Amino acid sequence: MKTFLKIILTAIAVLILATILPGVSVAGYGSAIIIAVVIALLNMFVRPLLIFFTLPATLVTFGLFIFVINAIIILMADKLIDGFQVSGFFAALFFSVLLSIFRSALFSLLTDENKSIKN
Repeated sequence: MKTFLKIILTAIAVLILATILPGVSVAGYGSAIIIAVVIALLNMFVRPLLIFFTLPATLVTFGLFIFVINAIIILMADKLIDGFQVSGFFAALFFSVLLSIFRSALFSLLTDENKSIKN
């Protein structure tokens, strides 16, 4: 259930960012949900490989190369999905940074209800 909520919240964030940013466009609500699923799958399977193969660049840049990897993930999602368009690398970079911020803020709303305070 929590995964489904995260997908929906990511889709909402994608829709909001597509209306705010000039270089990003989304065809509709269904496309936003597909984008959220594809980004989650790319982050799960492709991102670790990219981090592994670019480890020297990540170390030299003190981790800032992770932003480039996130932009590459967004560009890959752009190529895989017809209803999602990103105009270029810098639009993808800005979109990925803002998407990370939005997702962090939205996911913080999903608190674990099973946590209890012990005396």
